[in-house]
Amino acid sequence: MVKKVFILLMIILTGLILWSFVPGYESRTALPEVSAHYVEKGPEELGAANIVTAVVVTYRGLDTLGEVTILFAASAVVGLLIHLNKNENKRRREGSEILRTGTALLFPLILLFGIYVFINGHLTPGGGFQGGAIIASAVVLQVLAYPNRKIGHGLLSVIESLSGFTYVLLGAAGVFLTVNGFLDNRILPLGEYGSLLSAGLIPVIYTLVGLKVGSELSSVVISLNGESEEEQL
Repeated sequence: MVKKVFILLMIILTGLILWSFVPGYESRTALPEVSAHYVEKGPEELGAANIVTAVVVTYRGLDTLGEVTILFAASAVVGLLIHLNKNENKRRREGSEILRTGTALLFPLILLFGIYVFINGHLTPGGGFQGGAIIASAVVLQVLAYPNRKIGHGLLSVIESLSGFTYVLLGAAGVFLTVNGFLDNRILPLGEYGSLLSAGLIPVIYTLVGLKVGSELSSVVISLNGESEEEQL
C-alpha cells in the first residue's frame, strides 16, 4: 500500500513540475542561430543534400568519432565478459527449413540494402549508423538460421580496425589540406549538388562509419551467440 501511495505522489509531483512550464511556453517561430546556419549554409559549404549528414559528419564530426568509439568500447566489453563467462556446453540446434531458405535469399539483399543506405547517406535519409545496423541485422539472420555455425571475429576485426583508422586518418588530413581543420570534407571536390559523387569526403566517411558500425554490431551478435572459432560466412 505504501509503495502505491509513493508512486501516486511521484506521478502527481512530476505532473505539477511539468505543468509549471505550460503558462510560459512559447512555440518557436524561427530556428536558433546555429541551426539556421546549418540549414542555410550547409548545401553551399558542404554540398550535401541531406542536412543531417552535413551536421553529423562534418560540423559535429568529433561527436560522431566519439560515438563510434563508445560503440567499439561497448563491443569490446561484451566480448570480454562473454569470454570470461564462456559456457563450454555445445548447443545442438538448427533453425527451421523456412528460416534457412529465407536467409539464403535475404542475406545478400540485406547486405546490399545496408551498403546502399550508407553510400547514399549524403543524399537521402540514412547514413553510416543506419547502414551498419542493417548489415548487422543480416548477421543476426544468419545466427538465427544457423545457430551452430562458428563465425570468426578475425575478418570483422580487420574491417573494424581499418575503417576506424582510415576515418581518423582522413579526418586528420583535413587539418593539413584545408583551412577548416579536422574532418573537413572539402579535401575532395564537392562535385555536382545532388549527385552520387558529390559532397566531397562525406560519402567516404559514411562508408567507413557504416563498415565500422556493421562489424562492431556483428561482433556483439556473434559473441552473444557464444561462437568464437573462425569460419567464413
